[in-house]
Amino acid sequence: MNSFGLVDLPTYLLGTLIIVLLPGPNSLYVLGAAARLGIAGGYRAACGVFVGDAVLMVLAAGGVASLLRAYPAAFVIFKWAGAAYLAWIGLNLLHGALRAWQASGAEVASGAATARAELGASSERPFRRALVISLLNPKAILFFMAFFIQFVDPAYAHTALSFALLGLIAQTMSFLYLSTLIVAGAHLAAAFSRRQRLSAVLGGGAGTLFLGFGAKLATASLN
Repeated sequence: MNSFGLVDLPTYLLGTLIIVLLPGPNSLYVLGAAARLGIAGGYRAACGVFVGDAVLMVLAAGGVASLLRAYPAAFVIFKWAGAAYLAWIGLNLLHGALRAWQASGAEVASGAATARAELGASSERPFRRALVISLLNPKAILFFMAFFIQFVDPAYAHTALSFALLGLIAQTMSFLYLSTLIVAGAHLAAAFSRRQRLSAVLGGGAGTLFLGFGAKLATASLN
């Protein structure tokens, strides 16, 4: 008999590890927050991701994924709201990168300080921003439902406990991975403070990626 109603746990661990390591808007935002705001800012963003993912897991376990499939209009609304939010973040990052590049070209101390402020402005309230990024992703709810259900024994009397354990495992892996990104981001912050043009280029790259994430979500379908 499977412990706590879990089926094929080794496969779940491997699959979750691969999923966690795949680059996405959440991990990229945490890395950027740590680079701009330091370790404390990175962990505030990470907490937003943890809370958002926990909410999505609960919704998936509660059957909200089925509701999204039953009412395509709701899926479309969430999809476009999430895509617009990701695009808005991307445009803010691009704007900050442009201002940083212009300030570094002037080679004025006050201009460099302004550039740093512009780059940090896009990451104000990192917990809230990371939380919204996580929640405005209907595909994540559908994914959690499709993924989790494969490793839960439907005959087990307490499937809620099974889902909770699977969620705890996923959150633990996510915490370890995001912690690694936060430490890396904090080291990048020191380099950014000395090399404004490098900061501008990487900020622009991050903005472009967020625009890409938004476009990908906008073209997502229920299938």
